[in-house]
Amino acid sequence: MKIGFVGTGAITEAMVTGMLTGSPLASEVIISPRNADVAARLAEKFPAVRIAADNQAVVDASEILFLAIRPQVAEDVVRTLSFPEGQMVVSVIAAVDRGTLIEWIGRNVRLTQAVPLPFVADRDGVTAIYPPDRDVASLFSALGTAVECNTREEYDLLAAASAMMATYFGIMDRATGWLTEKGMPERTARAYLAPLFASLSQTALKSSETSFEDMSREFATKGGLNEQVLSDFNRNGGMAALTAALDRVLTRITKN
Repeated sequence: MKIGFVGTGAITEAMVTGMLTGSPLASEVIISPRNADVAARLAEKFPAVRIAADNQAVVDASEILFLAIRPQVAEDVVRTLSFPEGQMVVSVIAAVDRGTLIEWIGRNVRLTQAVPLPFVADRDGVTAIYPPDRDVASLFSALGTAVECNTREEYDLLAAASAMMATYFGIMDRATGWLTEKGMPERTARAYLAPLFASLSQTALKSSETSFEDMSREFATKGGLNEQVLSDFNRNGGMAALTAALDRVLTRITKN
């Protein structure tokens, strides 16, 4: 299978790395030359990678075509391309709805949207796709886990939820900073907090039948330290701020 990428940013690099590390998922990967550094790095690392002359050459050579372009320039790029009828196209362009993409493409293509995360590089990512597509789901399942959404509303909600990644690391950064302000070496703080958060994530994965609310209650012993921090977080607007942020990013996604 020949897989092409229009756009060679960080998420393209992650997907290509995942696809070609270990048992390859493609016989050839064709990438655009737009980001010369990323393109050269991938071509040097993987013999199956070929840098195309331009974006149209990527389209022409690909059985599965990924559109991995920044939303600010996506329309200008996509409208200049000529797509074969029925081509399988996967868009990872953020905050651009399927109807708009089809209008830009101007052909009857097999279009799926996806939200791959950087962890696909290690074949450990979870990727939301819409609409359900057996072949696209199979590809992303090989890169971790694929979640097929039956409606655009489901897809948009998961896209909004994925915007919490920076906040996750921001919480870890603030906790690390607090520990160092109290005199602990940063290396020691990080060596403790990173495995702690990883263990919590593993607990959630292993306890799929238990609600997060029940897990929170289990870890918040009555009158204990965890209960105190959660209570202070709620009382000082932490949960309200998170909810408001998710509402705002969902509005940004759905208004397009």
